[in-house]
Amino acid sequence: MGTDLRVGVIDSGCSLEQASDLLGSRRFWLEDGQLREGAMLPDQLGHGSAVLAALQREAGPVPVLVAQVFSAQANTSALQVAAALLWLVEAGATLVNLSLGLQQDRPVLHQTCAEALAAGVLLCASSPAQGGPVYPANYPGVIRVTGDARCAPGQWSWLGTRQADFGGYVGTGDKAGASLGCAALSGRIAALLRDQPELDRQQVHDWLRDHAAFTGPERRGASHG
Repeated sequence: MGTDLRVGVIDSGCSLEQASDLLGSRRFWLEDGQLREGAMLPDQLGHGSAVLAALQREAGPVPVLVAQVFSAQANTSALQVAAALLWLVEAGATLVNLSLGLQQDRPVLHQTCAEALAAGVLLCASSPAQGGPVYPANYPGVIRVTGDARCAPGQWSWLGTRQADFGGYVGTGDKAGASLGCAALSGRIAALLRDQPELDRQQVHDWLRDHAAFTGPERRGASHG
């Protein structure tokens, strides 16, 4: 990729302590049906704080930008996510973590993701281990990640299923497994790009597949496929 590494996170914000180390932040919300943007507020859900912590555990010290699209409720809109992604791309993000999944495919989000990918930005999005497709994980070119209980810190799996490309370490907390698995893998990608900034999306994908600790979905219980 050859540019300075900057990692973007689209989520519910982060803790005050985490915010003190950010390269930049922005909040995006809807008010009377209109998109608004302004200064980020403290994380009310705790989801973004957990996602950022999971990412940073794997990545080590990397410059981070946070775009806030959730407030007190765990819901957002395609317009907010698209605006957040556009801001991150314009701010120079080279990798963006989206530990979220929208049920409906919306043109505004699809187009913004396509433009980000065309600009060389890597997108990692969470996808549930079961169920229907979610967005942006289901868009072409987006790295789809779920949680994998087999993985220890520093490990990931190559799944190659209808649901996800990779599985990541989920930790022991009560947050959603796919969200934290995605964050952990994004952190590993960030560490890889810090050491090898010339890698493009396909080379990153191939490296992850070649170095995965596990191949194929977990076989216990329900199928991941």
